[in-house]
Amino acid sequence: KRRSSTTPIDGQREQTFRVTHPFHPWLGREYELVSYRQTWGEQRVYFHDEQGQLRAFPVDWTTMAPVDPFRMVSNGRSWFRVVDLVEMSGLFKRWEDVV
Repeated sequence: KRRSSTTPIDGQREQTFRVTHPFHPWLGREYELVSYRQTWGEQRVYFHDEQGQLRAFPVDWTTMAPVDPFRMVSNGRSWFRVVDLVEMSGLFKRWEDVV
């Protein structure tokens, strides 16, 4: 049975979330969840901004996202996983070859 995207999550009537994306200007702001659904190929949370306009964020940019095991274990001591650093190194090498 498919659950409605407007059904309150975990049976709660009202739920809020915070913006957690480190580079987003709304970092730390809290909003009331309107809807949580799959759109544009990803899970998104919908909310009304301060002007009442319906907006959406990718779930990964909010406290609604599942906890990333790496971030939990690193506890803020490392911003990058080894796989990320290896990929970044490859990007710099390709960029070096172009320049």
